[in-house]
Amino acid sequence: MGNDLKVNMNEYLPLRDVVFNTLRQAILKGELAPGERLMEIQLAERLGVSRTPIREAIRKLELEGLVLMIPRKGAEVAKISEKSLRDVLEVRRSLEELAIELACQRMLPDAVEELEQRQEEFKHAVLNGNPMEIAETDEAYHDVIYKGTCNDRLIQMINNLREQMYRYRLEYIKDEDKRQILLLEHDHILEAVRRRKVEEAKEAMREHIDNQEITVSKNIKEQE
Repeated sequence: MGNDLKVNMNEYLPLRDVVFNTLRQAILKGELAPGERLMEIQLAERLGVSRTPIREAIRKLELEGLVLMIPRKGAEVAKISEKSLRDVLEVRRSLEELAIELACQRMLPDAVEELEQRQEEFKHAVLNGNPMEIAETDEAYHDVIYKGTCNDRLIQMINNLREQMYRYRLEYIKDEDKRQILLLEHDHILEAVRRRKVEEAKEAMREHIDNQEITVSKNIKEQE
């Protein structure tokens, strides 16, 4: 475990949430590696907190699929497997296609302008080259599409997958060669939305998700 793991204190959040966010970020950034055991005592000492918020954070991370509880061993960081990737992206593909179909039909001009603005922010993030910034601006771009569906139930279902999607999104973005492709895919989706071309938008979104699955699957195989 890296020695630079620190609690990022926030006066507005309860300690358990601060600890959870710190561990979550450490997993997403790879500071806590896939397969690494999460020892409550060691983590509590390293973060300067009691074991109670550590235990609560680990339970919450398990619910999000970032941590596994192994019988007689305890908690460890979940590995990214091809099956878990496929399971998440099969659901995401269907939800994203429905989202872009509805957004294409329902987004108001102000929302389309907001999507254009998020795309500009994504371009700047790609130029800066920081993977976390790229992942966050990519997520913000998709959030505008979800909001544009005007369907609260769909947004809720997508949000339930958010944390697991974020991990694969970050894994994909680590591949620097794919970042320009991501930019082009975003441009294709945006142009289809501008022109209210539903089928073109759905095809562009499908290609966007398919490329992510292909690349991350390849990375998983190379790591095994």
